[in-house]
Amino acid sequence: MSDHAVVADHVSKRFRLFKEKNNSLKATIMRGRRVVAEDFWAVKDVSFEVPKGEAFGLIGENGSGKSTMLKCLTRIYRPESGRIAINGKVSALLELGAGFHPELSGRENVFLNGAILGLSQKELRQRFDAIVDFAGIGKFIDEPVKNYSSGMYVRLGFSVAINVDPEVLLVDEVLAVGDEAFQRKCNEKFADLKADGKTIILVSHAMSAVQNMCDRVAWFEHGELKEVGDAREVIEHYTGSVQVERDVDESGRPHWGSGEGQITRAELIGAEGEVVERLVTGAPGRIRLHYEMREPVAQPVFSMYLSTINGQPVSGPNSRAYECVPDKLDGRGYVDLCMDEVRLLPGTYDLTPLITDITMMKVLDQRQNLLRFDVERGGLLREDWGVTTLSPRWEITPGS
Repeated sequence: MSDHAVVADHVSKRFRLFKEKNNSLKATIMRGRRVVAEDFWAVKDVSFEVPKGEAFGLIGENGSGKSTMLKCLTRIYRPESGRIAINGKVSALLELGAGFHPELSGRENVFLNGAILGLSQKELRQRFDAIVDFAGIGKFIDEPVKNYSSGMYVRLGFSVAINVDPEVLLVDEVLAVGDEAFQRKCNEKFADLKADGKTIILVSHAMSAVQNMCDRVAWFEHGELKEVGDAREVIEHYTGSVQVERDVDESGRPHWGSGEGQITRAELIGAEGEVVERLVTGAPGRIRLHYEMREPVAQPVFSMYLSTINGQPVSGPNSRAYECVPDKLDGRGYVDLCMDEVRLLPGTYDLTPLITDITMMKVLDQRQNLLRFDVERGGLLREDWGVTTLSPRWEITPGS
């Protein structure tokens, strides 16, 4: 245990799922039988070790057991079997501000929540200014937290928890806290903790964040540990399995517009002109939009909004900017966004296409998240961070 911060040894966690409940003594007597229930094993015989100073990710689809496992590590849940050992002071970023009292001021809640997390009054006084400064609360620190906006509330909760100075930090889906500026501060703080040799265990659906932060990853599926290993490799195996199992109902996507023209479907085209399931970084590829104009439309413009599955904007090209606007379109056809080299990094993306008039003010049709697709690693790729590659050429000129 001396070399490991966290050890999970054959851990299993069960929940009782009730099909019928007797909500009163009368109901129990009238039915004359016991409550019907069944066992649901959220975590099944899971074992892993996390060395000190490592950033370790838990990934998997909703209901896979990763958050249940994290709550077992925090002692919120007691496993039915197995052993959990944690070496060092622990802080958990789960439900931010969960210990706040709405009638108390921000200042009072800092001392209350900090004491719950194990800090002494002396330590809290020493760190109070840093906590308030990090949260960006300012003059509102002496106002009751019931008057705070939701953003102020979670920022203060995050700031208290992150300033506990833990040796082991357990994080569950709280990386997207506050506005963009605060998220940058959070990411910098996580980077500082990692550089200081702290152990971080992270649960997240944001694969780019997991890959950037984590050294190793554990992939959960239906409560079982499917794979543990290098972050990049495990994430690629996980996203590949999600692509195979995905069932996208294109016709059911929300859409709106004036209706003169409509986008009927979107698909990916590979290097040989064939329809493919995914694109490859560095290889040629196309995104094809099939349209149907219900009447002649003068100078239609096609656009695509591309984002990560977490809603982060990636790109928004339109045909007008590239001087590809026909005088008129009628009937059916398709339009291709052609890429000599796909520059998207491996990951999962959502595509929202549009048809507008030449002013781009009137929307004929917009199909929200019409196509979800994956990009896999290719020969061009050198970067590990972000959503796109610049494919640069480096030059170094030594000084004389």
